[in-house]
Amino acid sequence: MTPERAGPGQDDGSPAAARPLRAATAALSQLVGGLGTALTALPVLLLLAVTALTAPAGIGLLLGPLALRALHALARRERARLTRVGPEVVPPHPPPPTRTRPALADPATRREVRWLLRHSTAGLLLGTTALLLPVIAVRDTTFPLYWRLLPENATATSIGLGQAHSWPQALAVSLLGIGAIAVIVGLTPGMARLQARPGRTLLAAGPEEDLSRRVAELTATRAAALDAHATELRRIERALHDGTQNRLVSVTVLLGAARRQVARDPSRADEILERAQSAAEQALAELRTVARGILPAVLDDRGLEGALTGLAAGSPVPCRIDVDAPGRRAASVEATAYFVVAEALTNIARHSGADRATVTVRNRGGRLRVRIDDDGRGGADEGSGSGLTGIRRRVAAHDGTLRLTSPVGGPTTLEVDLPCGA
Repeated sequence: MTPERAGPGQDDGSPAAARPLRAATAALSQLVGGLGTALTALPVLLLLAVTALTAPAGIGLLLGPLALRALHALARRERARLTRVGPEVVPPHPPPPTRTRPALADPATRREVRWLLRHSTAGLLLGTTALLLPVIAVRDTTFPLYWRLLPENATATSIGLGQAHSWPQALAVSLLGIGAIAVIVGLTPGMARLQARPGRTLLAAGPEEDLSRRVAELTATRAAALDAHATELRRIERALHDGTQNRLVSVTVLLGAARRQVARDPSRADEILERAQSAAEQALAELRTVARGILPAVLDDRGLEGALTGLAAGSPVPCRIDVDAPGRRAASVEATAYFVVAEALTNIARHSGADRATVTVRNRGGRLRVRIDDDGRGGADEGSGSGLTGIRRRVAAHDGTLRLTSPVGGPTTLEVDLPCGA
């Protein structure tokens, strides 16, 4: 999933003069994307109508499961489309039934049918309008450039009205094209929101599911947070016990040996003291490593972008950093993003065989979105001990989400979404 784009009319950090154009372009793209599902909605609506009309004869009972599967599949496609261009549309849980009798009493299925009726009519009209507006704008705006080449009685405007026999009339047609451009810039963001509204309100999990679903999510998140905390404590304990503590024991033993050696052979005491100093330096280095593992000091010193740049510089695989996340977030959120990238780059270096990697970070709508791409062999699996389970637990502890796409043969994409205020 690409980093979330600003929705129509939203401030995306662009210069003020460019924002309307960017918003209009995004809105046109969304409207045309909605046209695709609206066109598919027509045959699905027809299939549902045939099913309802033939149900008394028994034929509709046979067509019912097919029609319901088509409806649910189209609804899933629309949820995915809306999620790509804005906030996530959370599907109902459990999924709507595909058997006729349970579907008749299912609230989610009834909402999907209502969405289908709206999207196949108003959504289709809005999408078709968005498809035609740029054609009209280009054709009429440039009309003065080619009007003399047209047949004498040809229609001048894109809407099929009027003829042009003089330059003033040709220029008047171009004014219609400029008007179409004004409509595109001024109205298409609102049209995109209008087209998306039925899907966002009717295809999302209903109000009867929100509370129980949220309680279940928070219960799972709390368990994941506790597991992640316990795992982190065990990691720190092992690092201190197996590394630093042993070094300090060595320092103590060597200092005792040096003290005894001073009385017998002072020249050999220097050698033992050097070994003790070396062990103490190693213990100090290990303590610093453990401290960085708890909360990297580089985040305080250089911020998230600087810390990630340092990770990329030390990565064996060439890595490009693209960060557009101004300001600071909660320290725990930045630390989680840092550890996600660090673990991902380690996995890429060890397992992927990639030639390059890209880390993209965006801060949009109160969410921090981190995406790591590589061109390696793919096939990443959470159950293979690659550290992905630990990443997921860290992310879940902040009520975030993680999505991994890694087909065999590559490429691999890891996407993490974190609330900035966690």
